Amino acid sequence: MYKRVVRPIMFLFRPEVIHHIIMIGLKVIYFIPGIRCLCRKILKEKNVFLETEVCGIKFENPVGFAAGFDKNGEVINELSMMGFGFMEVGTITPKPQNGNSKPRVFRLPKDGALINRMGFPSKGLRFTSDKLRNKRRKGFVVAGNLGKNTATPNQKA
Repeated sequence: MYKRVVRPIMFLFRPEVIHHIIMIGLKVIYFIPGIRCLCRKILKEKNVFLETEVCGIKFENPVGFAAGFDKNGEVINELSMMGFGFMEVGTITPKPQNGNSKPRVFRLPKDGALINRMGFPSKGLRFTSDKLRNKRRKGFVVAGNLGKNTATPNQKA
Protein backbone atom coordinates (compact mmCIF):
# COMPACT_ATOMS: atom_id res chain seq x y z
CA MET A 1 0.00 0.00 0.00
CA TYR A 2 2.85 2.39 0.78
CA LYS A 3 4.60 2.00 -2.59
CA ARG A 4 1.38 2.02 -4.63
CA VAL A 5 -0.65 4.70 -2.86
CA VAL A 6 1.08 6.65 -0.09
CA ARG A 7 4.49 7.23 -1.69
CA PRO A 8 3.13 8.47 -5.07
CA ILE A 9 0.87 10.94 -3.24
CA MET A 10 3.74 12.14 -1.05
CA PHE A 11 5.96 12.61 -4.11
CA LEU A 12 3.44 15.05 -5.58
CA PHE A 13 4.64 17.56 -2.97
CA ARG A 14 8.04 18.91 -1.97
CA PRO A 15 9.62 16.98 0.94
CA GLU A 16 9.30 19.87 3.37
CA VAL A 17 5.60 20.33 2.56
CA ILE A 18 4.96 16.63 3.23
CA HIS A 19 6.82 16.93 6.52
CA HIS A 20 4.53 19.76 7.63
CA ILE A 21 1.41 17.87 6.50
CA ILE A 22 2.49 14.83 8.55
CA MET A 23 3.20 17.01 11.61
CA ILE A 24 -0.25 18.61 11.37
CA GLY A 25 -1.85 15.21 10.75
CA LEU A 26 -0.24 13.78 13.89
CA LYS A 27 -1.55 16.70 15.96
CA VAL A 28 -5.07 16.32 14.55
CA ILE A 29 -5.18 12.53 14.96
CA TYR A 30 -4.04 12.83 18.59
CA PHE A 31 -7.24 14.71 19.48
CA ILE A 32 -9.72 12.31 17.87
CA PRO A 33 -11.50 10.49 20.71
CA GLY A 34 -10.29 6.91 21.10
CA ILE A 35 -7.30 7.23 18.77
CA ARG A 36 -4.73 7.42 21.56
CA CYS A 37 -6.08 4.27 23.15
CA LEU A 38 -6.28 2.47 19.81
CA CYS A 39 -2.71 3.45 18.85
CA ARG A 40 -1.39 2.27 22.21
CA LYS A 41 -3.16 -1.08 21.83
CA ILE A 42 -2.05 -1.65 18.25
CA LEU A 43 1.39 -0.03 18.13
CA LYS A 44 2.75 -0.16 21.66
CA GLU A 45 4.35 -3.38 22.83
CA LYS A 46 4.44 -3.51 26.62
CA ASN A 47 6.91 -6.21 27.55
CA VAL A 48 9.26 -6.25 30.54
CA PHE A 49 11.89 -7.99 28.40
CA LEU A 50 12.09 -4.88 26.19
CA GLU A 51 12.62 -2.48 29.10
CA THR A 52 16.16 -1.16 29.14
CA GLU A 53 18.15 0.91 31.60
CA VAL A 54 21.15 2.95 30.52
CA CYS A 55 23.06 5.25 32.88
CA GLY A 56 20.16 5.09 35.35
CA ILE A 57 17.57 6.11 32.74
CA LYS A 58 14.74 3.61 32.22
CA PHE A 59 13.42 3.13 28.67
CA GLU A 60 10.12 1.35 27.93
CA ASN A 61 11.82 -0.28 24.95
CA PRO A 62 15.04 0.18 22.98
CA VAL A 63 13.43 1.59 19.81
CA GLY A 64 13.68 5.37 19.56
CA PHE A 65 12.77 8.13 17.14
CA ALA A 66 15.79 10.13 15.95
CA ALA A 67 16.25 13.89 15.87
CA GLY A 68 15.43 15.85 12.76
CA PHE A 69 11.75 15.04 12.36
CA ASP A 70 10.38 16.86 15.41
CA LYS A 71 12.77 19.78 15.53
CA ASN A 72 10.90 21.75 18.20
CA GLY A 73 9.28 19.08 20.39
CA GLU A 74 5.83 19.64 18.92
CA VAL A 75 4.65 16.03 18.48
CA ILE A 76 6.35 14.26 21.40
CA ASN A 77 3.17 12.71 22.81
CA GLU A 78 1.87 11.78 19.39
CA LEU A 79 5.05 9.83 18.62
CA SER A 80 5.20 8.30 22.10
CA MET A 81 1.77 6.73 21.58
CA MET A 82 3.09 4.99 18.47
CA GLY A 83 5.28 2.68 20.49
CA PHE A 84 8.64 4.41 20.60
CA GLY A 85 10.58 3.93 23.81
CA PHE A 86 12.22 7.34 23.57
CA MET A 87 12.86 10.14 21.11
CA GLU A 88 15.30 12.89 20.33
CA VAL A 89 14.14 16.38 19.38
CA GLY A 90 16.10 18.99 17.48
CA THR A 91 18.38 20.25 16.35
CA ILE A 92 17.51 22.99 18.86
CA THR A 93 19.33 26.31 18.66
CA PRO A 94 19.63 28.79 21.55
CA LYS A 95 17.69 31.47 19.65
CA PRO A 96 15.04 31.03 16.94
CA GLN A 97 16.32 30.95 13.36
CA ASN A 98 14.87 30.15 9.95
CA GLY A 99 17.62 27.89 8.65
CA ASN A 100 18.74 27.97 5.03
CA SER A 101 16.60 29.42 2.24
CA LYS A 102 14.21 27.09 0.41
CA PRO A 103 14.35 24.74 -1.36
CA ARG A 104 16.67 22.93 1.06
CA VAL A 105 15.55 19.30 0.92
CA PHE A 106 16.02 17.36 -2.31
CA ARG A 107 14.91 13.87 -3.31
CA LEU A 108 17.14 11.53 -5.30
CA PRO A 109 14.56 8.84 -6.20
CA LYS A 110 16.98 6.78 -8.31
CA ASP A 111 19.31 6.48 -5.33
CA GLY A 112 16.56 6.18 -2.73
CA ALA A 113 18.14 9.17 -0.99
CA LEU A 114 17.36 12.58 0.37
CA ILE A 115 19.70 15.57 0.60
CA ASN A 116 19.10 17.73 3.66
CA ARG A 117 20.46 21.28 3.67
CA MET A 118 18.02 22.64 6.22
CA GLY A 119 20.57 24.60 8.27
CA PHE A 120 18.92 24.04 11.68
CA PRO A 121 15.55 25.77 11.37
CA SER A 122 14.50 26.11 15.01
CA LYS A 123 11.95 27.92 17.14
CA GLY A 124 14.66 28.18 19.78
CA LEU A 125 15.51 26.69 23.14
CA ARG A 126 12.81 28.53 25.10
CA PHE A 127 9.99 27.28 22.83
CA THR A 128 11.22 23.68 22.91
CA SER A 129 11.91 23.62 26.65
CA ASP A 130 8.38 24.94 27.30
CA LYS A 131 6.97 22.12 25.14
CA LEU A 132 9.02 19.53 27.01
CA ARG A 133 8.12 20.94 30.41
CA ASN A 134 4.39 21.33 29.80
CA LYS A 135 3.39 18.76 27.19
CA ARG A 136 5.56 15.65 27.58
CA ARG A 137 3.92 12.42 28.73
CA LYS A 138 5.30 11.43 32.13
CA GLY A 139 7.93 8.71 31.95
CA PHE A 140 8.67 9.14 28.25
CA VAL A 141 12.38 9.77 27.71
CA VAL A 142 13.22 12.70 25.44
CA ALA A 143 16.74 13.76 24.48
CA GLY A 144 17.70 16.98 22.77
CA ASN A 145 20.09 17.56 19.90
CA LEU A 146 21.63 20.99 20.34
CA GLY A 147 23.30 23.18 17.74
CA LYS A 148 24.63 26.69 17.47
CA ASN A 149 22.88 29.54 15.74
CA THR A 150 24.22 30.42 12.32
CA ALA A 151 25.09 33.93 13.54
CA THR A 152 27.21 32.56 16.41
CA PRO A 153 30.91 32.42 15.53
CA ASN A 154 32.53 29.01 16.08
CA GLN A 155 34.84 30.49 18.73
CA LYS A 156 31.81 31.41 20.85
CA ALA A 157 29.77 28.24 20.23
